[in-house]
Amino acid sequence: MAQVTVAQSIQSEARQNNGRRRRTFSILTVFAVCVVVLGAVVLVLCRRAFSQRAVLQDLREASDSQVEVRSFRQIFFPVPGCILEGVVFRHGLPQVNPLISVEKLVVRGSYLGLLSNRVDRMTAEGMRVSIPAFGTGQPFHTTRSQITVEEFIANGATVEFASSHPDQPPLRFDIHEATLRDVAPHGPFSFRLKVHNPEPPGEVSIAGKFGEWNKADPGQTPIAGEYTFEQADLSVYEGVAGRLSSTGKFGGTLGHIDIAGATDTPEFEVKSGKHPVRLTSEFTAYVDATRGDTFLKHVRASFGKTQVEAEGSIAGTPNGNGKTALINLTANNAHIEDILRLFDSESRPPMSGSVTLHARTEIPPGKEGFLKKVKVGGNFGIGSGTFSKSNTQEGVNKLSAGARGEKDPGDPETVLMDLTGQVSLLGGTARFSDLAFGVPGASARMHGTYDLLNHKIDLHGQMQVDSKISNTESGPKALLLKAIEPFFKKKKKGEVVPVRISGTYEHPSFGLDLNDKKAQKVPEPVPKP
Repeated sequence: MAQVTVAQSIQSEARQNNGRRRRTFSILTVFAVCVVVLGAVVLVLCRRAFSQRAVLQDLREASDSQVEVRSFRQIFFPVPGCILEGVVFRHGLPQVNPLISVEKLVVRGSYLGLLSNRVDRMTAEGMRVSIPAFGTGQPFHTTRSQITVEEFIANGATVEFASSHPDQPPLRFDIHEATLRDVAPHGPFSFRLKVHNPEPPGEVSIAGKFGEWNKADPGQTPIAGEYTFEQADLSVYEGVAGRLSSTGKFGGTLGHIDIAGATDTPEFEVKSGKHPVRLTSEFTAYVDATRGDTFLKHVRASFGKTQVEAEGSIAGTPNGNGKTALINLTANNAHIEDILRLFDSESRPPMSGSVTLHARTEIPPGKEGFLKKVKVGGNFGIGSGTFSKSNTQEGVNKLSAGARGEKDPGDPETVLMDLTGQVSLLGGTARFSDLAFGVPGASARMHGTYDLLNHKIDLHGQMQVDSKISNTESGPKALLLKAIEPFFKKKKKGEVVPVRISGTYEHPSFGLDLNDKKAQKVPEPVPKP
């Protein structure tokens, strides 16, 4: 009996083992079948997702362009994806330049990403983008892609903006590094760029967020970020030189990007003056990126002991021929020597003293010299001014001494002048419509011109002197003036006589001009207290 019981136990255990082996084999078989089926599904998804037909179709819809490719190759290991070579995007007419050309486009996904329409990385090598002149290209009617690209890299790319004038070369931006992240059907994507700016040439680094793209009104597409601009060479602009650096933040929409930042130009120079100065500024502005126009809300520039505030715009002209700068300038309690030092090549500025200035400046586009094309209109006032040129100051001192009835001009540094006027600058010539100044013993009011290019002076007006007019001259002229003094207008403080200032700034000529018709048309001066 014991032997029968043992035999039965052995048989029962054997049956149990066989059952377990069958169940294990069944589980393994099912698992293997699942793996094979899942692999087949993934392979099918991979073949479909990264097939040439699917990839090109998605590129066509996303760019609203015809897409050509020289070669196409799918990859499955270690990750799914594809490699495209000689990719060309053509938007609009076939004969126009390609919108985008890429030497090599590598698309790398993941097997899990196939289930969520995600691509890990797209790398564009040798990418070139050509943007037609604003208003000349055909509108885009893109279809939003349903694929999310986690990272898009386009190092070494170039972007060219065509000019509206066929004879002008395109504006080219060389992109050293470009990385976009989380480029999705909905929501913004982040970006980081290092670009060579063409004008003024310098290196720009930008990081921020862009989008979501507003298809109905692209100008309402949001953008925000920070930038640095290094070693911008200002010598490309006619008449100035120096290397500018700037940092700042920006945010808003493409049609209105608010910017706040600061600049530093250690050796800013007006080429005609050849006197480098450190120029710093703080500014707030906004940019219309859809037109490339800049509007300055407030700028505070500092150089030497002087601060100048500005507002205005740098925007396209009505005829579309470049950009015109329209700047309103204000300076209160500035130093005239700082301003003149920028434009005068002499070792010392021609004049010193405090100055107030309110002017509207226009700098149109074109290759003409800066002083020839700049236009300025406004008014100014110089208090307690002195001339650095000895012969200029001596002439003023002599005029002042004669007006006071003194023979000795005295110490040149003690004779000051208050100068106010309205001026318009056009074609390099400043035209003074109401130039008034006072020196001890005399007040004058004059009209005329001063040529900034050759320094020629042509001023005419009337002067009121405290003393006899004969005291303003010596020798035979004084005897003649004594004889005709009774014919001049009498005032409580002296006489009113026609005067002129001519010659050049370096060699001025002060004197009376009894027959000067221009001087007689100038209103009489208001006596200085």
